[in-house]
Amino acid sequence: MLLTLAWAALTRHRARTLLAILGVAVSAAMLLDMVMLSSGMRESFRNLLLSRGYQIRLAPKGTLPFDTDATIAGAAELRRALAADPDIVAVSPVLGGQLRIVARGRPITAVAIGNDAAVQGDYEVVRGRAAIARNEIVVSDEVLHDTGASLGDTVEAAGGYDAQLRDVTGRRALVIVGVAHFLYMAAGQRAVALPLATLQEAAGDRSRDRVSVFMVKARQGADVEAARRRIDSRFPSVTAISIATAMQQVDERLSYFRQLAFILGAVSLAVGFLLVTTLVTVSVNERLGEIVVMRAIGVARVRVVLQIVLEGVVIMLLGAVLGLALGLVTARYLNSILASFPGLPAAIDFFLFEPGDAWFALAMLTTAGILASVYPSWRGASRPIAATLREEAP
Repeated sequence: MLLTLAWAALTRHRARTLLAILGVAVSAAMLLDMVMLSSGMRESFRNLLLSRGYQIRLAPKGTLPFDTDATIAGAAELRRALAADPDIVAVSPVLGGQLRIVARGRPITAVAIGNDAAVQGDYEVVRGRAAIARNEIVVSDEVLHDTGASLGDTVEAAGGYDAQLRDVTGRRALVIVGVAHFLYMAAGQRAVALPLATLQEAAGDRSRDRVSVFMVKARQGADVEAARRRIDSRFPSVTAISIATAMQQVDERLSYFRQLAFILGAVSLAVGFLLVTTLVTVSVNERLGEIVVMRAIGVARVRVVLQIVLEGVVIMLLGAVLGLALGLVTARYLNSILASFPGLPAAIDFFLFEPGDAWFALAMLTTAGILASVYPSWRGASRPIAATLREEAP
């Protein structure tokens, strides 16, 4: 009964109600986007780090993985020592660098990843297979496009470049055995992967028995933080970073985004609150005569208040549902813009939708709708009956 009366009151002024719902929808869309932004990039980055199951990264002392050109010396011995730890089930050495692929008479530069195909966690093969033999290479679609090569072709590649001769040095023939999606690369970035020993040889003496980072996978049920502390204390030349440690650093660097999301989310919620408050106040003022008549014939004040509050909740709920769809569309568009930042991994999402975000935004809007309607409805239902009837009489 109350819902029927509330709906009848709202449809009495269709244009005004529709505009209010659209206004709430815009506020709801912004609120949802800000909730998604406040946690989206953090969770997206965490999911990316855990996508291959490696919980610990080892970087040169005092650096972050691939944060500098520094490398870890004595890689082979360090790998054996790590593998001997009973809590560690896999160790993936990774060397980062550049490889110049000679194509169409000119060298094309690509980011090169040297690793062990059996335990690698840097790419997912899309076509073909991983590079196992020393003369094999896996490339991204961008490399295939820019070189004009195909799966199975042999290309010339080099790890050095002579600026005086304007030519690459140390050429070697590599067979393209696979096309891969590189997890940590930016969109449109050229990338290749090849056996670690091959890239170490191509890079020359500066990379002999060196790697840029170790990725370590702990056994199921092991205490990852205890393993990280043990590695950190045992090997002074490296910094061990667990997912938890990395997320702490990410939180520090993303604090600006969370503050911005909080401010804009609060503004959108306040706009929705004020919009419903204004609409309900105008509606109550127009219906004072109707309200006091209901009170005069014995309708309880609480019942009158509940009907008016229900009108505000209906506006908020309809606006929230419409705002959910609008928020997802705008989040997708904004994410495409932010994801184009140089050097940002293509797998990172600034706006990550989770059902909990939608429910949280909906709950806040519903609460705001109730609070926005309580005061004007109670004020209208509390007017003196006799005096108000005289004032409202034609």
